[in-house]
Amino acid sequence: MKTRELENLIAKCLHDFYNRRTKRIQALKLREFLSKKNPYLFRAIGTEKASEIIEDILRAFISSSDEGMFGDAFFEPIAKLASGGVVAPSEGVDVAVETEGRYMAIAVKSGTNWGNRDQLKKQNENFIALQSRLYKLHKQFDAVIGHGYGRKKGKPKGKIYRNISGQAFWTEITGDPDFYLKLIRLMKNEPHKHKEKYKKAWGAAVNRFTGEFVRDFCFSDGSIDWEKLVQFVSQEKRSKNFQKTKKQL
Repeated sequence: MKTRELENLIAKCLHDFYNRRTKRIQALKLREFLSKKNPYLFRAIGTEKASEIIEDILRAFISSSDEGMFGDAFFEPIAKLASGGVVAPSEGVDVAVETEGRYMAIAVKSGTNWGNRDQLKKQNENFIALQSRLYKLHKQFDAVIGHGYGRKKGKPKGKIYRNISGQAFWTEITGDPDFYLKLIRLMKNEPHKHKEKYKKAWGAAVNRFTGEFVRDFCFSDGSIDWEKLVQFVSQEKRSKNFQKTKKQL
């Protein structure tokens, strides 16, 4: 892949990534991420501001979703085009690179810590299903989980796929040992072009969620109603309309 072609692809992928980030944060609902956080911990560390709670949990939520979105929007399309591959004809497998004697099936993941035991089992089953479909090709079936960054390598026990990460992954599918560095180098100023727009969406989300939090989980004097927050997160049968608890002195 020529440098200009790769640079344009990187710019397109970053544009897609930031669009997804912005839409994700604009579509979020306060209760979607608030219900998964530990109110006891916030109380224990002395948190007093609603805005601190909102920014902390929103940052953690977005950071977690960013990893998956980046893999889908950035690493996957680049791996497909840079390898000369095509979209794989199977669930859970992203890229297929076929040569005269080998069929390489790649599941592209952002980093090495992408899944739990059940997800790893399901990924292996997806590879097995594709291998069965391609049996008549009489080609070596090479199942790969490729990580956009990291150093994981090798074939896990009891699995038909192998792991390959970072430089080794990009080198194998492109033939260029410096490709992994080109990915960061050729981003150039693109992230800054999108950052300001995203910052506005972030600020609007923080303001919106803080207002909702103060309305629903604070006393009239602005202090946090911790009991109501704990009820929302942990009460066995959550009522639709909470009544504010009496402020404890």
